[in-house]
Amino acid sequence: MDSNIKIIPLGGLGEIGKNITAIEYKDEIIVIDCGVSFPDEDMYGVDLVIPDISYLLENSNKVKGIFLTHGHEDHIGSLPYILKQLNVPIYGTRLTLGIVENKLKEHGMDSDCELNTVEVGDTVKAGELNIEFIRVTHSIADSCAMAIHTPIGVILHTGDFKIDYTPIDGSVIDLERISSLGKQGVLLLMADSTNVERPGHTISERAIGETLTRIFSNARGRVIVATFASNIHRMQQIIDASVKYGRKVTFSGRSMENISQLAMELGYLHIPEGDIITVDEINNYPNEQVTIITTGSQGEPMSALARIAFSTHRKITIEPKDLFIISASPIPGNEKLISRVVNQLYKKGADVIYEDLEEVHVSGHAYQEELKLIHALVHPKFFMPVHGEYRHLRHHSNLAKKLGMEESDIFILETGEVLELSSEEAKIAGRVPTGSVFVDGLGVGDVGNIVLRDRKHLAQDGMITIVATIERESYNIIAGPDIITRGFVYAKESEDLINESKEIVRRELENCLDNRIIEWYVLKANMKKSLEKFLYEKTKRRPIILPIIMEV
Repeated sequence: MDSNIKIIPLGGLGEIGKNITAIEYKDEIIVIDCGVSFPDEDMYGVDLVIPDISYLLENSNKVKGIFLTHGHEDHIGSLPYILKQLNVPIYGTRLTLGIVENKLKEHGMDSDCELNTVEVGDTVKAGELNIEFIRVTHSIADSCAMAIHTPIGVILHTGDFKIDYTPIDGSVIDLERISSLGKQGVLLLMADSTNVERPGHTISERAIGETLTRIFSNARGRVIVATFASNIHRMQQIIDASVKYGRKVTFSGRSMENISQLAMELGYLHIPEGDIITVDEINNYPNEQVTIITTGSQGEPMSALARIAFSTHRKITIEPKDLFIISASPIPGNEKLISRVVNQLYKKGADVIYEDLEEVHVSGHAYQEELKLIHALVHPKFFMPVHGEYRHLRHHSNLAKKLGMEESDIFILETGEVLELSSEEAKIAGRVPTGSVFVDGLGVGDVGNIVLRDRKHLAQDGMITIVATIERESYNIIAGPDIITRGFVYAKESEDLINESKEIVRRELENCLDNRIIEWYVLKANMKKSLEKFLYEKTKRRPIILPIIMEV
């Protein structure tokens, strides 16, 4: 059994983001991607969600490297946190590693990490595993699928992809190599499932350029475009339309400024000299000669677009005839945030174009017909859908069945489950410890489910602090009990409730002291229990109650 291959998704299955997969053979493990996801609304105070890599740490001597398919946050965002625990070599294409290096610099650890640049078509040897990088098209340049050549067969991981026959940079997906691998025989296909519910084909990124050019030709004021900072091809098309109509281009938002600068340095983004200006220079030009490319396409409250909309941006204010283009589709859960920003822009008198009105965004993920083509070219022995919510994995499994695969050869795994492969069979063989680790400020992992439960409790019902001072020797209450409330009731308008609460606590405390009970944990528990019961009867709320007892 030790000579079998194990596929272990440590994050990203059945959820948005946090993509990370371990592939294990004998005493070697390679890791594909290392992503981050963003907190749900009920994760109060949490900034980022990263994968739990306990299994990798337990087997750290086996881990040969982390191999990156592309430079999106949900595939590279956890690296600064993971590399602090498990510093292994990183492999990726030039743009991907450029973005990673920027990220590591922000954490002050770029000099401690080993980054190895690979070209599409290269194969990296990691013990008995050979990892081949294959070009695919996606919404970020330099994206790759990976063929992992093992002694018992080839595993093909598509990464995030679409099939675009006319990409902006001319780098077409290498269907020839994918087909060649299919002819040689692929043991397992792991394929992107994000858009499996959508029939037909994705539109080419080039079609967006035509829409943008038409919109720019009619614009009479500034054009402000919000898009993903990583979508360099989209940026290029915005720049091309701007240059065509005599506009200067500036970038707003930290990630937009960083990635555009990196893309220009690496030759992925081309702007004629003299056509790029800083945000400080936009007032030197008439409005009809200015384009601003900004972050905030998801309505993020602290993004440049939201700050412009709500008049808190230090350098950009909305002016008459401004045209805003939101060139992105909402990530599930972000619809309300985007709607809020769009409404605010309209209130300020700006015009707004978004996906429902014009073709200003195309997806970077394959639709059904593209997925069918990959399955037809690869015709794998076994199939495991990846990248998507659980419903997407289920739909992709059904698609594979329609294409002739047996249900017994298709595996929908949950995060942490282990798929064990031999050359002849595949089966789910147990699971490894995994889950989510919460990043809150500088703290990594110090916010767990109990802390989140308390934060949720505080958010819903508030808290009450009871302060009392007792004299140990005479068993008397010297001061208090006093009650301080936060987020429970407005004290000035609830004096009767507060006074009754004080009396309840006083009686309970006196009862304990009369019985010569002075153990803190008993006093606190009794005070808390009696007050909880009273408050629930009066208000049907359960605030967090913190008793504080001082002795003299």
